[in-house]
Amino acid sequence: MISSEIIKIASDTTNCGIKKKSNLIATSKNKICGDKITVEIEVLDNKIQEMCYETESCIFCQASASLLSKIVKKTNINILRKDVNKINMICKNERIILKSKYKPFKKLFMSKYKERFNCILLPFNALLKAINSAI
Repeated sequence: MISSEIIKIASDTTNCGIKKKSNLIATSKNKICGDKITVEIEVLDNKIQEMCYETESCIFCQASASLLSKIVKKTNINILRKDVNKINMICKNERIILKSKYKPFKKLFMSKYKERFNCILLPFNALLKAINSAI
């Protein structure tokens, strides 16, 4: 059963909706379940100023996108790239230890939702794809 906290996080659509203000846009699709997300980021001085997203996905992906869009603001893209790669590696292991910045994701990265980690990671991977397209 999905907790009411996850439902509340997913229902916060503050940064939902692509604005087409940036050339850093990427779309990723989960091959397992069909979730799809498009992220748009605005970068200034190598830092993310804003992240917007659109998704056709499950509640786990929606909640992850909502949290991520708030957390990444003012983050250096090189640091973010390392963070996302580390989070991907951590999720492959059983022990999930997150930097304090990413602690709100603890509610999503619970062992009872392990089968949904691909859904939760989809916004991270789309963001990484957008960042890497800038290089």
